[in-house]
Amino acid sequence: QVQLVESGGGLVQAGGSPRLSCAASSRTFRRYAIGWFRQAPAKEREFVAAITWSTDFTYYANSVKCRFTISRDNAKNTVYLQMNSLKPEDTAVYYCAVDPTRTGSATMTPAGYGYWGQGAQVTVSS
Repeated sequence: QVQLVESGGGLVQAGGSPRLSCAASSRTFRRYAIGWFRQAPAKEREFVAAITWSTDFTYYANSVKCRFTISRDNAKNTVYLQMNSLKPEDTAVYYCAVDPTRTGSATMTPAGYGYWGQGAQVTVSS
């Protein structure tokens, strides 16, 4: 069982650069692929970014590519999502998730992730 806790969200002005953190309760976390997803009101949860356990591979949604950066510090059991040049359409609840079935690759499908955090609200004002 892995528990995940997101932090770092809040109200941000357009163009801002907050960083989200996802802290895991278990050291087994470091073996698996980690993803960030987001869900805006009345919309489905969508993929944002993912990283393999070894950090060799990262994946991004087209909508955030070149603006967001995913990274991880396995020694701290923590994954980060650095968000730059935020836009109002980035407003959503952001979730981190663990895929306990993959190490060398990552999926963009929410159903592939077995453990989820409670989410962190990010609101971007124009």
